[in-house]
Amino acid sequence: MSRSRVARVGVLLASLAVLVTACGGGPDGAGGTSQAAGAPASGIPDTAAIVQGVQQDAQLNAALPATVKQAGLHLASNLQSAPNNFYAADGKTPIGYEVDLAKAIAAKLGVPVTHQDMAFGSLITSLQSGRIDLTMAGMNDTKARQQQIDFVDYFTSGITIMIRKGNPDGITGPDTLCGKNVAVVQGTSHQKFAAEQSTKCTQAGKPAITVTATDSDNQNQNQLRTGRVQAILNDLPSAVYISRTAGDGKFFDVVPGQPIDGGPYGIGVNKQNTQLRDAVQKALQALITDGTYGKILQAWGVEQGAIKEATVNGGS
Repeated sequence: MSRSRVARVGVLLASLAVLVTACGGGPDGAGGTSQAAGAPASGIPDTAAIVQGVQQDAQLNAALPATVKQAGLHLASNLQSAPNNFYAADGKTPIGYEVDLAKAIAAKLGVPVTHQDMAFGSLITSLQSGRIDLTMAGMNDTKARQQQIDFVDYFTSGITIMIRKGNPDGITGPDTLCGKNVAVVQGTSHQKFAAEQSTKCTQAGKPAITVTATDSDNQNQNQLRTGRVQAILNDLPSAVYISRTAGDGKFFDVVPGQPIDGGPYGIGVNKQNTQLRDAVQKALQALITDGTYGKILQAWGVEQGAIKEATVNGGS
């Protein structure tokens, strides 16, 4: 996920006194949140039955490269981005909606999948060198990255509006931010969008948006809780996770609707390995068609980012 689009997200589970620390992904890193080892499983769904219900497709298995059929899928992620992919309370087990999707794809292909935790900046080069088969780490599918690797798109993310629980300020979308105090993290596309939206407000004869830019999403959450701001701009998966976990889900809501300025996340595949790319695309499409994909996203509360078709290199 582009750092220009993602705030360094720190989730304070205040009522549980559990700190979820910030871990922005660098210049074009993954961003998101990481759950501290030993943290309670607040907001973490039990998706085992969904994944275990996936049936192998013999034709897709037959279409896999021989090395994958023999050794299974070796997938790398930057395991710090809740709810995309992060560690469970034991500090060892990868969880998240991306982890569940990877398991479901592997089950459809009839092979096991192993997750490796890797620095976001090393994912593409490791894929190119053949050290790994796939990446799945909240990575935006962009034309620039398509010059290096191929993508199978699986999710749409973008800017989302976080509000106080129960929406006391009546915020239903960008147009209702006029005249409101809105918090963003300094230097992100969220800040740029807020400034652009404020200009639209004044051009329409409405009050400007008062934008508060901070260095931390924790600060923004505290300001929203105390009413000093009426909204926070954040990325869709992180916003959903925060709203479900902070204060055990009693502090925040996410404004419904499609992400703002959305773009696809893609499963990365070596450009030379079209055989694997096509098998993964067909497996994901089968999961979309049979409803497994939707059930996984719904379990994690990120169904707003669902796609209808698994495309190859659909990003711009």
